[in-house]
Amino acid sequence: MSTHHLNIAIVGATGAVGRVAMQLLEARNHPVSHIVAMASARSAGRKLPYNGSEVLVAEAAPELFHSVDVAFISASSAVSRELAPEAVKLGALVIDDGSAFRMEPDVPLVVPEVNGEDVEWHQGIISIPNCTTTPLVMALRALEKAATVERVTVATYQSVSGTGAAAQLELYQQSQAILAGRSYQQNVYPHRIAFNVLPQVDDFLDGGYTVEEQKMVNESRKILHAPHLPMSATCVRVPVQVSHSEAAHIEFNRPLSASEARAALETFPGLAVVDDPTRSVYPMPHHAEGQDDVFVGRIREDASHPRGIALWLACDNLRKGAALNALQILDEVVRRDCLGGRPTSPLYSKGEGQGPPKQGCGSNGVVRGDAPEG
Repeated sequence: MSTHHLNIAIVGATGAVGRVAMQLLEARNHPVSHIVAMASARSAGRKLPYNGSEVLVAEAAPELFHSVDVAFISASSAVSRELAPEAVKLGALVIDDGSAFRMEPDVPLVVPEVNGEDVEWHQGIISIPNCTTTPLVMALRALEKAATVERVTVATYQSVSGTGAAAQLELYQQSQAILAGRSYQQNVYPHRIAFNVLPQVDDFLDGGYTVEEQKMVNESRKILHAPHLPMSATCVRVPVQVSHSEAAHIEFNRPLSASEARAALETFPGLAVVDDPTRSVYPMPHHAEGQDDVFVGRIREDASHPRGIALWLACDNLRKGAALNALQILDEVVRRDCLGGRPTSPLYSKGEGQGPPKQGCGSNGVVRGDAPEG
């Protein structure tokens, strides 16, 4: 299956996720002539190296989507809401990395290994879940082969790259300053991130959970088609540059042995079991960085619940958590012949529709560098 004939736009090409998307397309030998790189005005005019050539970055604007087949958008929600409908009007399929459309009833929210069939009812926009949601729903879908999931409790350990390049630089500079005994600045987070952990990712809601934690719950339920799944999340920022980790405790409708859980996880596409605690072998952020798989280990029966399993996950949040998942969504769309046509009027409007259309595929169908954590 090849997508080489498609004109692909990357909005936010100079950001962390956009750069990884460019690298993945380069590894696929996607023709440089079929790539349109867009970013903010301050990044316009930059030239990005690509397979021995260069791609000129243009300032993102609706008219640039005229010849685009697929647009990957990794920018702020405001940018997505401005540009995505315009791209759809001009016939492009939008695969959006942010939170702008995820919970819209007529926008599929997709992890291809979990709910790839949902791409068939897109109406021009497909959303990518939050980078913490993706590894969790992959593990949950794998375990559903063995028993029914009845409740999930998860704690995340999220790298600073989820916030963006400024946070990565701040972690580096704070670490240098503290080790040298110098004063340091903190601008990105409410507290220093170097040699510290912050039990806050995004703003707090009235019930005490954060926006990030509520995203995990809502998105997991939508992807798994389990709208009433009991679930609780605690999201924590840790002083790691790339890759998120998660500790999950999962309850089932029957007792599940660790060996049964491991067998189900080992056979699921996109998961890699790394689990030999006696030799200190388990997933770690640096192990996941630059890798496509979601790594799972510390698989054990939950000592606090007779029908529970506990496990640990690690995933590169810029790859499978974002850019790679976008490309895999495109692959799924092409495989299912659901890219769509070129409508003359917008098919997407906020709040329109009450769920997936019955006719099948969607054939009727100010960027600020890095996107914030989706």
